[in-house]
Amino acid sequence: MGEEAGKPIGVFDSGIGGLTVVRELMQRLPNEEIVYFGDTARLPYGTKSPETVLRFSRQNLSFLKDRNVKLIVVACNTASSVALSTLVEEEEMPVVGVLLPGARAAARTTRNKRVGVIGTPATIRSGAYEQALREIEPGIEIWSLPCPLFVPLAEEGWLDNEVTYLTAKYYLEPLASFGADTLVLGCTHYPLLAGVIGRVVGEKVALVDSARETALEVERILSAKGLGNDSGVPGKIHVYVSDVPYLIREVGERFLGRPIERIERVSFQ
Repeated sequence: MGEEAGKPIGVFDSGIGGLTVVRELMQRLPNEEIVYFGDTARLPYGTKSPETVLRFSRQNLSFLKDRNVKLIVVACNTASSVALSTLVEEEEMPVVGVLLPGARAAARTTRNKRVGVIGTPATIRSGAYEQALREIEPGIEIWSLPCPLFVPLAEEGWLDNEVTYLTAKYYLEPLASFGADTLVLGCTHYPLLAGVIGRVVGEKVALVDSARETALEVERILSAKGLGNDSGVPGKIHVYVSDVPYLIREVGERFLGRPIERIERVSFQ
């Protein structure tokens, strides 16, 4: 194994929702070391302008590059929607987003060619999922809706209570009249609310989480470039955040699905 292959994978998100992507990466690529940065001090990204999201994303990417990573995953649908294309143009190392893998999975899953997409206001405004889905499957019909309250509910750890259920019901009841058989969870925070979302939309609607597809894309790129870690030693995860909110460890471990040994705060100031 070469020196480059031994370097970690970098992952960033606006908060700790991107740990759902890390969870899939660790299951798919157990030897890989991962450096995760959650920009919890500036959460949410979904209500900010594209220019601000791009500026934050560049700073996050620079932080990860300073940790000597070999590939960067933009585990944030908002940043993937409005900043990824610029980051890919600016960087020599591979930069992978979560949006295109999610769109591919949705196009593959739907049977009646009617797909719902929920995400942050910035993700929905960008139209990026619609564009990606129609490029994959031109005849597809798409219903899109911003669900801005889902991110703070997930970050607060309110994953399955009456407030979360009523919020989901308010947002998602119109999906039934559209007739979608597939719903894209277009934000890395939303999988933690999948139980409530599933109850509202019903078992006939398939929920698509881009985290699994993103892990497969990372595996493919590492293999193609000869950058996969084949040491046989289980990789570690290093978690950095820009703020340490209340319950961050408890909620972060729910996202990751395993204990977090250490959470370190960093600042760009």
